[in-house]
Amino acid sequence: MSTESNILPLIIEPSELSQQLSDASLLIIDVPAKAESYTEGHVPGAIYLDYRRLLAGTAPVANDVPEEQALSQLFSELGLTRDTHVIAYDDEGGGWAGRLLWTLELIGHTRYSYLNGGIHAWRAEQLPLSTEPHTPTPSSYHAEYLHPEVLITREELAERLGDKSLVVWDARGPQEYRGEKGSNKHLGHIPGAVNFEWTDAMDRERQLRLRDYAELVTELEAKGITPDHEVATHCQSHHRSGFTWLVGKALGFDRMRAYPGSWQEWGNRDDTPIER
Repeated sequence: MSTESNILPLIIEPSELSQQLSDASLLIIDVPAKAESYTEGHVPGAIYLDYRRLLAGTAPVANDVPEEQALSQLFSELGLTRDTHVIAYDDEGGGWAGRLLWTLELIGHTRYSYLNGGIHAWRAEQLPLSTEPHTPTPSSYHAEYLHPEVLITREELAERLGDKSLVVWDARGPQEYRGEKGSNKHLGHIPGAVNFEWTDAMDRERQLRLRDYAELVTELEAKGITPDHEVATHCQSHHRSGFTWLVGKALGFDRMRAYPGSWQEWGNRDDTPIER
């Protein structure tokens, strides 16, 4: 029996989704880092999305949010409607899927779920796979930034450095955070930011599903990342931090935000303060 998709959880397990595949209100989107992951086998009915469509793609910050018009075109092509429940997944533990869900949150489309563990978990459960591309039925979707509070700009971040109510969660690797590695003009981190690498929230023993929530809460708390704060997460391009934004949401953090410019913007300017 099909469950109403409006009560699907934010984090959905493969076994749960496998029972919902006939639900016409679902829009399953595969947004892999490697396109061949989709062609090798995807969730039946899933639509392929090139992750680059989630990025502005233009200077000065190519990884910033696309214009509303570009998002309207994208989500119309994907067949999104106000009643659609989106299920997103990828092939790498949730980075691009998280970026997609964050984008949906930004435009006020809050009916969405993440397939826990993505395609790796689906395949490990030996659930049905399709190698046939699935073409969506286009819609006429008008995207607006209805939830701008889910985004934080460089200007606001710079103004609020030292603000005790805001925690900056840097999802990059420790070497990037310390300024030992990177390809930007300046290396290091945003002053006061705390480092918790995105992959540290994944359970490597369970096909990259989210780790045990209680353990995650404890580890994040030790870093000062707690639900009573506003939390602004970023990485190099707001790809890895797509996942950490989603992790915060799953853990019940009410004020999760993301900085889409990320280090690509911050680290390539001469007027942004940096710690090493």
